[in-house]
Amino acid sequence: MDIVQQKSKKTRYLFPLFAALTALVLGVCIQAGLSFLRWQQHLEVGDALFTRLQSTLHEQAEALQNASPAYSTEAEEARTALKRVAARKGRTQRAKHLELLMLVNPWNALPEQYGPELSEVVSNWQPSSEYRIDARCAEALEAMLNDCLASGFTAEVCSAYRTQEYQQMLFDNKILRLIDEGVSAEDAPTLAATTVALPGTSEHQLGLAVDILDTNYPYLDEYQQYTGAQQWLMEHSWEYGFILRYPNGTSEITGIIFEPWHYRYVGLEHAKAIHELGITLEEYIQLRNGR
Repeated sequence: MDIVQQKSKKTRYLFPLFAALTALVLGVCIQAGLSFLRWQQHLEVGDALFTRLQSTLHEQAEALQNASPAYSTEAEEARTALKRVAARKGRTQRAKHLELLMLVNPWNALPEQYGPELSEVVSNWQPSSEYRIDARCAEALEAMLNDCLASGFTAEVCSAYRTQEYQQMLFDNKILRLIDEGVSAEDAPTLAATTVALPGTSEHQLGLAVDILDTNYPYLDEYQQYTGAQQWLMEHSWEYGFILRYPNGTSEITGIIFEPWHYRYVGLEHAKAIHELGITLEEYIQLRNGR
């Protein structure tokens, strides 16, 4: 009896345990099955997304490939256009640089239709002026005149840019004055050209030349060279890109008499070289040309 009761008691405890284990195993199996199904669904979704991505990338690649030739052509045309613009600007800059050395004298006339961009001549001594000069040297001229004034000398511009008509008037007036002084009408034009350039051969028509005098001696003659302002300008003008255009003793080279008041802008580099060499613009240009 006791043995039967004991077996019955064991059976009563084992059954719930077995049932629990069975439920646990079944739960694990169900959970594993559900996880497998979810994993399979994720794989299917992933495959679908991957397939869609591949398709999109393929379409984009085809679009880029089809567009590439046109894009390359347009880009190449744009680059070519930019190169042409740069080349033109480079040529323009070189032309402007060489223009500063443009030789205008009795044997070399100004190019037709030449027209500089002009600015008003101003300085601390001449805050407003009727004279104009090439815009490329206006700032340098102003600095030179102001520094001359700061050094104790008063220099002022009495002539700058001239039109063809104004140069013609000056030349004709010089001829008439020479005739009044007794020079023959036949010889007057040739003699006039040594002091007043023939129209079309005057540096003043370039806009790069100025006549400067000392206000304490307002006369354009050889004694101008002894004034304080001219002494300062002859020593320092090259530092501002200007040269004394017609030095004493160079008339056979320049075709113009000694003018200690006439300054020509050629730029800092050339002015320094001409000053150091002690030569005229004509000689400097020949030297640069290897002649």
